[in-house]
Amino acid sequence: MQTRKLVNLGLLISLSVVLTRFFGTQLLIAGVGALRLSFGEVPIMLAGVLFGPLAGACVGALADIIGFAINPMGGAYIPLLTVTAALTGALPGWLLSGRDPTTVNPWLVGGAVAVTGLVVAAGLNTYVLSLALGRPAMALFPLRLLARVLLTPAHAGAVMLLCRTYRTVAVHSRA
Repeated sequence: MQTRKLVNLGLLISLSVVLTRFFGTQLLIAGVGALRLSFGEVPIMLAGVLFGPLAGACVGALADIIGFAINPMGGAYIPLLTVTAALTGALPGWLLSGRDPTTVNPWLVGGAVAVTGLVVAAGLNTYVLSLALGRPAMALFPLRLLARVLLTPAHAGAVMLLCRTYRTVAVHSRA
């Protein structure tokens, strides 16, 4: 693995941890912190889009594990949430594989972010949290879906902007 790639992935892991654990907000549902609003998923998806599904999966899993070790946010460690964090990085990378993410149509990036948000955050995470919290998934799902609908345009815009910025910075740093 190239040193530059490894450093970039490490920066994305740390950025995800900081955005999730320190700049995110958690909303209570029925007295339980079941809905987190943050931009912590953006660096994970960005890793998948820029460096491929495997890199995105590694960034997602490591960001979740390191983030929990630094700040557990009052809950127990749930290994299945680490798996869904890995999927958050792998899925956009897989959906956009073979395309240059810095020049791809913004609608494709938005679609990959939307599919990831709906499948992983609204779907799988809701199911995992319902198992862990002993609450019915359908009680958690409507608000989690609403959060995805509200956050998806912001996440997609951030991923698109950062992809283009990364290309510009990468080109100028090699010169």
